[in-house]
Amino acid sequence: MDRRSIVLVEDNPDDQFLAVRALSRLVDKSAIHVLNDGQEALDCLLGSPLTLPSIDLDSIAVILLDIKLPKINGLEVLRALRSSPRAQWIPVVMVTSTDEPHELVDAYRLGANSYLVKPIDYGEFKARMEVLANYWLNVNSIPLVESGERNG
Repeated sequence: MDRRSIVLVEDNPDDQFLAVRALSRLVDKSAIHVLNDGQEALDCLLGSPLTLPSIDLDSIAVILLDIKLPKINGLEVLRALRSSPRAQWIPVVMVTSTDEPHELVDAYRLGANSYLVKPIDYGEFKARMEVLANYWLNVNSIPLVESGERNG
């Protein structure tokens, strides 16, 4: 399956807009899933007791996950993803607007693949998002695991 989608978990509408604008240079906008909080991310990626996941995990190249999210913070979302046999292999880039050393350490301890502090300058932000998207979409390889092997 072609892994061409990006999941952006970001609660700030301005940051959502800027990220989608930058990412859409490398991937079709329809392949960018924008989620607004940690609970929505878990429901869409892992499902809930009453629903199945609404995003095909096999299509995801990378999840860009903000740390400071409402309802469930990004580090807790990361913990849940890494605990799920179905989603533990998906690359996760933690994205934050603050440079907190303890969050950096926590993110890597929980299994983040990368950590990005959002620059304030839009040009620099755009450039970093494009580099990230290019790497995860065109350079990185993710193992293909048959759906039947991901029960859990």
